Amino acid sequence: MTERKQDLLGRLADLSEEAIQKLSEAPGADKVLQALKGLADKVDELQRRTKGYEELERRLTALEKKVSGLAKSASSAGSSGSSAGKKS
Repeated sequence: MTERKQDLLGRLADLSEEAIQKLSEAPGADKVLQALKGLADKVDELQRRTKGYEELERRLTALEKKVSGLAKSASSAGSSGSSAGKKS
């Protein structure tokens, strides 16, 4: 059974090596490989740039809660102050 698996894996490895070799010999393969390398570089750069977004989202949520709390306390203080001014 293990011999059969090794034989199958060996055949798959040989076929994939042949396929890669044929692809590299195809006309225009250099351009495709360069485009793929450029794409990989851009994906890496995008990952680096977006790495800190989760932390920024947490900080933003915390700040929004603080601002909301301050707005509520300011509106309740402002309404009690304005009602006192209306009584006079």
